[in-house]
Amino acid sequence: MPLVPDDGALVLDGGLSNQLVDQGCDVTDPLWTARLLAEEPGQILAAHTAYLEAGAQVLTTASYQATFEGFARRGFGRAETARLLGSSVRLARRAAAGSPGVRVAASVGPYGAMLADGSEYRGRYGLGVRELERFHRPRIEVLAAAQPDVLALETVPDVDEAEAMLKAAEGTGVPLWLSYTVEGGRTRAGQRLEDAFALVADRDEVVAVGVNCCAPGEVDDAVRLAAGITRKPVVAYPNSGERWDAEGRRWAGGAQFDPALVTGWCRAGARLVGGCCRVGPTGIAGIAAVLRGGG
Repeated sequence: MPLVPDDGALVLDGGLSNQLVDQGCDVTDPLWTARLLAEEPGQILAAHTAYLEAGAQVLTTASYQATFEGFARRGFGRAETARLLGSSVRLARRAAAGSPGVRVAASVGPYGAMLADGSEYRGRYGLGVRELERFHRPRIEVLAAAQPDVLALETVPDVDEAEAMLKAAEGTGVPLWLSYTVEGGRTRAGQRLEDAFALVADRDEVVAVGVNCCAPGEVDDAVRLAAGITRKPVVAYPNSGERWDAEGRRWAGGAQFDPALVTGWCRAGARLVGGCCRVGPTGIAGIAAVLRGGG
């Protein structure tokens, strides 16, 4: 079954962290949601189920901030970390059991997510493509071996890191989507989106390209640009429009997310639509209703 439909759009899930908080979980640890893979996997299963019941057709794993380096700081060996990474895919599969057609996307977050200091909203870590490739390859290989339907290279702030992640995923045999986080019509590192999207135009393994964890107002122009440059389906899942205060470790500002916006995104070329941080099951249910013509 192809990941991306020839027409129409698939509904992605929303932010995992906000749903876990609503379930009473503590995600303030530097491992963020990945901590629960080791300590409370049932909560992750419940979060996936909440999005499935809201109408999500793609479940994204709790591996965004799961890295060998991050788990090592908590005393986990490489074998146990690999098991936990694989379990993120298995938990999503378990949630989707009995729901034909639901896909599993294995989340691969940027290097900045491991730092847990908001660096994914800046990029430019002082590392080269080769160093970033070495960082990403081991966990990408473990996630790919767990057989997700797609690897979601997401919240990527920098074209150099996108190149490194694509290189690290070569040879896995798993389709990819590449999704940048953007601000002001550029990557968070300040690069032109034309150059960012052009990176994947000729890569057959990339089945969709787009943006996530950005303000909803950034999406329209980015979708049109991605579709025009790459001729590929576009993935779009912004956050609520609130801004992450890394120092205060809180979200600030007002929410701007409106499920009705997906109509314009789909018209411009989006085929995978959902929400990111602070967009919960209610927002995803709203998107599903809009796509059904009832919103």
